Amino acid sequence: MRGLAGALTRTPVIIGSFILMLLVGLSFAPTQSIIDGPLLDMVWTGEAAKLRLAEMSDAQRQAHFWATVLNDTAYPFAYGAFFAGLAGRFAPRPWRTGVIVPAGLTMIADLAENTIQALALSGSADLLALKSVLTPLKFGLFIAAALLALAFAVIALANWIRGRRGPAR
Repeated sequence: MRGLAGALTRTPVIIGSFILMLLVGLSFAPTQSIIDGPLLDMVWTGEAAKLRLAEMSDAQRQAHFWATVLNDTAYPFAYGAFFAGLAGRFAPRPWRTGVIVPAGLTMIADLAENTIQALALSGSADLLALKSVLTPLKFGLFIAAALLALAFAVIALANWIRGRRGPAR
């Protein structure tokens, strides 16, 4: 594997993206505290997002805006690199490029959702209705990417354990 896909499958990149994924994931907690409730990312429909947005003060909207633009822009890159790297590292050779696709698509859906949310939080545009499609798509792809990464890692671990025990009798 060459290029970006090959770089993502390197052990230091997988470990680094995992650590970054955890750190950025934890960074959302203070924002949730400031806005006194769930982030728009956790709201699945456009209508519910509009209601949640209406509950926020200007200061809460600004805090959420910066968390979306900074933290939630970094997050898809962190988890996307981790899931793509892990799946690509342990998948059988013919599948290695294909198994990273769900992680990439998840990143695209998440970044599109973030853009819509940032526009709404800043008062620039109301495209929150698109969340009814983007948010379920993002979470569905996230689960698919995570399951692929986990499945190939578990299979590789099982094969490694079997190899250390020697041939079956």
